Amino acid sequence: MSFLATLSRLPNFESLPSEGKESLEQIAVRRTFAAEQIIYLEGEAADTVYLLEKGWVKAVRLSRKGREQAVLVLRAVDLFGDVAIFTTGFYPGTVTALEDCFVWTLPAAELLERINRYPELAQAFLYHLATRILHYLQLVEDLSLHSVEARLARTLARYAEEVGGEWIVPRRPWATYDAMAVRLGTVRDVLSRALRTLEAKGLLRVEKQRIVLLNWEELAEYED
Repeated sequence: MSFLATLSRLPNFESLPSEGKESLEQIAVRRTFAAEQIIYLEGEAADTVYLLEKGWVKAVRLSRKGREQAVLVLRAVDLFGDVAIFTTGFYPGTVTALEDCFVWTLPAAELLERINRYPELAQAFLYHLATRILHYLQLVEDLSLHSVEARLARTLARYAEEVGGEWIVPRRPWATYDAMAVRLGTVRDVLSRALRTLEAKGLLRVEKQRIVLLNWEELAEYED
């Protein structure tokens, strides 16, 4: 997929004037990251913004004791690395490719120059940053106010795909129970119990290669 086609799949970027989008195309470089390859480390200088064309990535922070907390799991098409260039200038978390990914890289200094030149670009990035803030607010609410069961239900609904009239969550190679537990801020045993509870309530069905959501609406609004 071309850079312009990828960029146009981002909300609020598809309607940008051609001049602004083409100015970004001039500085964009396409790169490939293999599964489990680190894209950047927490604390590194933020010299690049990334546009995810294909694949999934995760952003994590590590505690002093080495415990990992997933703060973002992104699927194409999405931007990442942009928060840092507007704030501290250092990446706030470590981003790793969960599977083989195609990514467009945008040098931060040149990107900022174009954002200053084209107001429509600034508005599009503000929209994206605002949605990211809402995500973090939801994450804080989920971790502090909701049980693992509720967090799991809402996460499954968020990442479900409609296939043949069914809502499913494919069991991707990297989506192990341990990885899901880290994302939800819990441990494997607690996650397994929550999954069995939701299945017993008739809200989902666990299969070998996928999880079938039998009641997407109730899972999306699941309350403790």
